[in-house]
Amino acid sequence: MRWRAYGEHAALLDCASLTQAIAAHAAVSSARPSGIAELVPGARSLLVVETPGSGALAAVRDLLSGADLEHPPDGEPREITLDVTYDGEDLELVAQDAGVSLEDVVRLHTDAVYTVAFTGFAPGFGYLTGLPGPLRQPRLPSPRTRVPPGSVGIAGEFTGVYPRVSPGGWRLIGHTRAVLFDPRADPPALLAPGDRVRFRSAG
Repeated sequence: MRWRAYGEHAALLDCASLTQAIAAHAAVSSARPSGIAELVPGARSLLVVETPGSGALAAVRDLLSGADLEHPPDGEPREITLDVTYDGEDLELVAQDAGVSLEDVVRLHTDAVYTVAFTGFAPGFGYLTGLPGPLRQPRLPSPRTRVPPGSVGIAGEFTGVYPRVSPGGWRLIGHTRAVLFDPRADPPALLAPGDRVRFRSAG
């Protein structure tokens, strides 16, 4: 791991793996040191922003220097269930590449428990870890220019839901009617790093 200055009141922690980044975020979130203005996790990083003059960055450095970042601390994450209709354009492709039936794709995707590792790409888009091995498949060779909102996709080790119309290259396996981002809501994003997510087949 390596710390890098990120302006006057922030520092970026470069991690060796996604597991370390998740564990670092969980450790800081669990300890809640005073003076933290914002935590922004990434695939291999954690941005820590402090309130000026609080000394929070030093406290976080001390906290993580002795933390076990291979095993995230136990906490009490929010649990969110999303109802999904499994009718995605790439469902058959996913089943074929996994060597399983369409029903097995649905079963594998709904039996797993996911964690929001980080957010990005678009407001409300969460990168969810915990995808079963057979469903860990590459992105499409050529991305679509338009993916409908609510589309549920998989790519590499992640699954996620497109919160709004956008281009995208993930393999689409279904859709949900859940609202992932509403600028009028508080908070506006349904998913936040550390949340646990389950998918439930809506038939």
